[in-house]
Amino acid sequence: METLDDLDKKLLRLLQKDAKLTTKELAAQLGLTLSPVYERIKRLEGLGFIKQYVAVLDKSLLGQPITTFCQVSMRYHDQGFINNFEQEVQKLEEVQECYHMGGQVDFLLKIHVGSLAEYHDFVKNKLSQIENIGVLNSTFVLKEIKHNLGYHIP
Repeated sequence: METLDDLDKKLLRLLQKDAKLTTKELAAQLGLTLSPVYERIKRLEGLGFIKQYVAVLDKSLLGQPITTFCQVSMRYHDQGFINNFEQEVQKLEEVQECYHMGGQVDFLLKIHVGSLAEYHDFVKNKLSQIENIGVLNSTFVLKEIKHNLGYHIP
């Protein structure tokens, strides 16, 4: 695995905070010229440290203020059913994140919708239609306390 030097780490911290910074702005903050900063960025992209650049949108302004975490337990745990669930959940646009879990539940889904009625329709007409789901347990976010998209880079 490729190791990161202090400049790589600082560059990643800066990009996590604001991916719109230009190479010139990054170079000024890093105390480098344009070319080495550009080369570092390309190297970090090529190595997979930088996966993509995104705009973080406001879910309320988009009409999706309801955040739900849904725990899904499967009836049977053979590979075919697990693979099928993973493929089907990829198609559900309401699901922002999906994790295959160890422990009492099999999958944890983070879902954004416009209302509780919309969530009800989503569960009834989409999620529960996936074969082999045994139990769905939903919890609703009352207040978002912390939402950090970046990773801690020591």
